[in-house]
Amino acid sequence: MVKAVNTRSVDQELVKGPVDKAMEVLDALVQPGGPHRLGEIARRTGLTKPTVHRHLRTMAEYGFAEPAEGGSYRPGPRLLGLAAAALSDSRVLELTRPALADLRRRTGHVAFYAVRHASDAVYLEQSEPAREYRMGTRPGHRSPLHTCGVGLAMLSALPAVEAEAVVDAPDLEARTPGTPTDPDALRAVLARAALCGYAVDDEYDEPDVRSVAAPVLDAQGRAVGAIGIAGLTFTLDPGSVEVFGPMVRAAARTVSAGLGARTPALGVVDTVRGGEEA
Repeated sequence: MVKAVNTRSVDQELVKGPVDKAMEVLDALVQPGGPHRLGEIARRTGLTKPTVHRHLRTMAEYGFAEPAEGGSYRPGPRLLGLAAAALSDSRVLELTRPALADLRRRTGHVAFYAVRHASDAVYLEQSEPAREYRMGTRPGHRSPLHTCGVGLAMLSALPAVEAEAVVDAPDLEARTPGTPTDPDALRAVLARAALCGYAVDDEYDEPDVRSVAAPVLDAQGRAVGAIGIAGLTFTLDPGSVEVFGPMVRAAARTVSAGLGARTPALGVVDTVRGGEEA
């Protein structure tokens, strides 16, 4: 039996309003690997092909989408222009870009900045050295908070109630066999991150990839993002983590200071998450 393109019934689709559907189509349109065919966007969103086509046609009229070869679509010039304008006007990215370039130069690894959206980390900026192997994370890429270094770093700096909402969420996704999905195991990872000021993703998000990240705080002490580096496990080994971890932490604290943050002293872990004062 041939499986239908859509994962939702028409009745389920009707529950969503037109704006909800348009946002889902737009989100699918900007995912890496584009341009994307109409059927691919329908599968990703679970919307019917006629619905996706209608939204893409409207987006194309306003410059937010653009037809490409083979009946596929890519982000349009107006969408790219809005994104560029928003990013260029970001104070945190203005501070982050030189920090990422410095980390890339000093460590030889790709350096990136990500922010939190609900239970995901969204990568916004990246500074990558010239090399044959490219990491899976690109600007616009999303990963669950509990699977990646930047996500774990942000979780470690969130208020306990917000962090626990993620930790205790049912059916946490396992990206690899090592992904910490058990709440107690995840609390232990966050406690270590809070203790030393940086989090380590030890092949949690991608096989054979390790990352190190530290949270960026604003003037009110809130975690607004995280800076990290990533590399293949044989180049970013445990010994390298001990060397580069403090560098990543220092870079994040430099950006945080630029935002007016007063970073806390190391050695204090939120006891609600199972840690204790060092």
